[in-house]
Amino acid sequence: MSDHYFTPHPQSDHQPARFSFHYRGQTLFFDTDSGVFSRLGVDKGSQCLLNALPETMAGAVLDMGCGYGAIGLSLAKVYPSCSVTLSDVNRRAVHLAAANARGNGLFVRTLMGDGFTALCGDRFHFILFNPPIRAGKQVIYRMFADAAHHLHTGGQFWLVVRKRQGAPSAVACLQAYFNQVEAADKSGGYWVLRCTIPRTEEV
Repeated sequence: MSDHYFTPHPQSDHQPARFSFHYRGQTLFFDTDSGVFSRLGVDKGSQCLLNALPETMAGAVLDMGCGYGAIGLSLAKVYPSCSVTLSDVNRRAVHLAAANARGNGLFVRTLMGDGFTALCGDRFHFILFNPPIRAGKQVIYRMFADAAHHLHTGGQFWLVVRKRQGAPSAVACLQAYFNQVEAADKSGGYWVLRCTIPRTEEV
């Protein structure tokens, strides 16, 4: 049986691949492998998320569930003033993300951990998330709640969810943790959601 991309220690045989990716005037090269999500190219959901983000970004950025680093490294390349952290439960993905950072001349922090467990009390101005739908709603919704506790005041939680894979129910869940949940983009069957003002700030 093949590994899920949220498997901590993939056992699948290596199938390395390499491709280039263009984002906001910059070109990056990604090395990938079996056992990680979308190994042959940046998936459509991540592209929708990247394209919907603000034209200018600064501060501490977290790419949660980073895979081989498509989202976080793209932002590090385009916005060098950002301090980017990439985290994933998948050891192979984290190793690839670190190698891809070096290969693209980028200085980022890479961490291996289940959800937000490796981040302790760290807070971010932007948290970006392309959730592993196959992990199930219980896992993903817990991470929605954790994201609310890891934002700086005024921070933003961005995520992308396919409409037919539960985007409307994700919105309903997110509204329990954030005062503002809005769709920044709806295209190609994907919803890009921007969540601000965590309800934790009311306490």
